[in-house]
Amino acid sequence: KIKAISINEDNAAAIDNSKCTACGACVYQCPFGAIMDKSYILNVIDLIKKSENNQKYKVYAMVAPSISSQFTYAKLGQVIKGLKELGFYTVIEAALGADMVAQTESKELSEKGLLTSSCCPAFVAYVKSAFPDLVKYISHNLSPMATLAKYIKETDANSKVVFIGPCTAKKAEAQLEDVKPYVDAVMTFEELQALYDSKDIDITTLEEDVLDNASYFGRIFARSGGLSDAVAQAMKEQCIDFDLKPIACDGIEECRLALLKKSKNVLDANFIEGMACTGGCIGGAGCLTHGEKNKAEVDKYGREALEKTIADAISVLK
Repeated sequence: KIKAISINEDNAAAIDNSKCTACGACVYQCPFGAIMDKSYILNVIDLIKKSENNQKYKVYAMVAPSISSQFTYAKLGQVIKGLKELGFYTVIEAALGADMVAQTESKELSEKGLLTSSCCPAFVAYVKSAFPDLVKYISHNLSPMATLAKYIKETDANSKVVFIGPCTAKKAEAQLEDVKPYVDAVMTFEELQALYDSKDIDITTLEEDVLDNASYFGRIFARSGGLSDAVAQAMKEQCIDFDLKPIACDGIEECRLALLKKSKNVLDANFIEGMACTGGCIGGAGCLTHGEKNKAEVDKYGREALEKTIADAISVLK
């Protein structure tokens, strides 16, 4: 789709980094296992160790909402407890950052009249490389990961933040100049499983811990269409009078078509929700499972949220 991989003069596969969006699709689809993403698992182990049991600084685990469709052999509460067993100070939902983004992105959209989302780093990278004329429409909001990490660092200066999710592109995002100060490391769900295994932690034997600090709308960012639903809700809650016409692009090919139409001014939409992975974040390269049921699991997880509105979820930050 991106055409970032080609065969060079030595008859070997080569990656064109100017086209690569770091989505990671090639990593799990390569039948030979010849492509790997960069791992920061040793950095995470080092962060935890040097925190001296969170006395020197606190290590926050920020988990993506798609975690609800992963680790299917255990309960979500056991996964959360397992993170604390690994040595994390606490676990916080990236979905709270999604609530924050939905609120500010809805305002930005109503002011500008046309916007493309900034939550998926692979989509943002694709816009910049393939449709540079549309870069001006990319939301100026940081992603939910970076937005919440920034809040954590501003609230607790003595903290380190590790993002754990399905996305290999988040590793590249964490190296960006405007994100680097806030996110100290990124791990995939596969790498989290590897950490549990390395420490001989059988999470199925653990008690359940609680994870609840986001709304339904923040949690459904994990699947295609969730961001559009959240922006619509944020506009409703803030009484913003705007004729929202979203297009949820499920996978990079749908993103390409929508951007192509916009570049030719034939797109009947004013908000482009771009998700590079099919299904959204639940289809990310760093997932443990890839399947249809993941969407239903995310929606179910969203409905379990104690906070029923975006405003309620964000109110805990004030």
